[in-house]
Amino acid sequence: MLQSSEHQEIEQYLREEMPFYLDMLRQMVEINSFTSNPSGVDRLGKLTAEFFTELGFTAEFVRPDDAMFGHHLVLTREGTGSHKIGFVSHLDTVFSPSDEKQNDFRWREVGERIYGPGTIDIKGGTVVMYMVLDVLSKIAPDLFNETTWVLLLDSAEEVDGRDFGRLCIERLQGEETLGCFIFEAGYIDSERAHVVVARKGMATYRVEVEGRAAHAGSAHENGANAIVQMAELVQRIASFTDYERELTFDVGTVAGGSVVNRVPHFASASVEMRAYDEEAYEHGLAQMLALPQEARVASPNGDFACRVNVEVTRRTAPWPHNEGTNSLFAIWQEAGAELGLEIVPEERGGLSDGNFFWDVVPSLDALGPSGGNAHCSERSEDGSKDQEYLRRDSLVEKSLLNTVALLKLLRR
Repeated sequence: MLQSSEHQEIEQYLREEMPFYLDMLRQMVEINSFTSNPSGVDRLGKLTAEFFTELGFTAEFVRPDDAMFGHHLVLTREGTGSHKIGFVSHLDTVFSPSDEKQNDFRWREVGERIYGPGTIDIKGGTVVMYMVLDVLSKIAPDLFNETTWVLLLDSAEEVDGRDFGRLCIERLQGEETLGCFIFEAGYIDSERAHVVVARKGMATYRVEVEGRAAHAGSAHENGANAIVQMAELVQRIASFTDYERELTFDVGTVAGGSVVNRVPHFASASVEMRAYDEEAYEHGLAQMLALPQEARVASPNGDFACRVNVEVTRRTAPWPHNEGTNSLFAIWQEAGAELGLEIVPEERGGLSDGNFFWDVVPSLDALGPSGGNAHCSERSEDGSKDQEYLRRDSLVEKSLLNTVALLKLLRR
């Protein structure tokens, strides 16, 4: 990397403090923070708050809409100036305590890789947040103290971030906010780094078919088979996928019937849809909501037709290319050029909390460390399965890039 003396100072400080940062990450990874383990999520929240208190942050624990989840964490450091910057991470992981135990999934260092639950999704991202703020407080204390920093950590991002999205808007909206930066994992090597500038939107549906039960032997002709109707609908839903428009449908679960000697009177399915483009997204919604008109199965005697109902159970709009994100991406490109890195814009199919507020606050994503196998806990001797891991040096690499970019943003 081609670095100025300031860049060298930043990197040197980060590398000197790596033992502390790695110990912070290890303590976080050793706490099970499965979304459905609220006590573990809250333990991680309290530990995280303790670390950031050392940088002058005040902690607030916010109860989510759904009381079955742990508390959201908001960390604030009021600045003396007029600018505000938001950082976003999350506390929860997808790994249950039994999953971790069954697969012996724990902190494990192998060469450059650090394995463990949440290492890149997203506890490593939270550590990068800390590293950036720590080094800024040392090498640019005036800018650090002038800026109001608001750090928001979702307690249930892996399940549903809608109420957290509202919290982010509440705390960050306004002209004084220069941007919100999301620390999901992002690729980096010695030549290039990826940052996310757009994400697919998602909608989920529950499809239900009401048929009519009948004795399968003596009154078969009186029955309207809900499973047969659902089978036709499943094929129809699958046909809605349009790869040219990057619009996809996945029939994730199907259930129906009760016993083999009864014509099934009920069937249900859960469906997920994703799309980058807002027009394609709305088109997909319209296709799904039109399904009740496509019921075709009736009882052989002709006096009862199956009925179809479609419910939208979740709707998260796409994060498309937009001017606010593009302006922040340009700054990261400038910072990368100074460090000898090509900064590559990435569109990502998965959601993040940024889907809920990109249109209110300029946002940029994937500023966390690099690694692999997110959401994976199994491993096998032949190497065909491996667990989630973080690449150790990416902690410094991403923190350096983010720090240089934030300095450019703040100095403007």
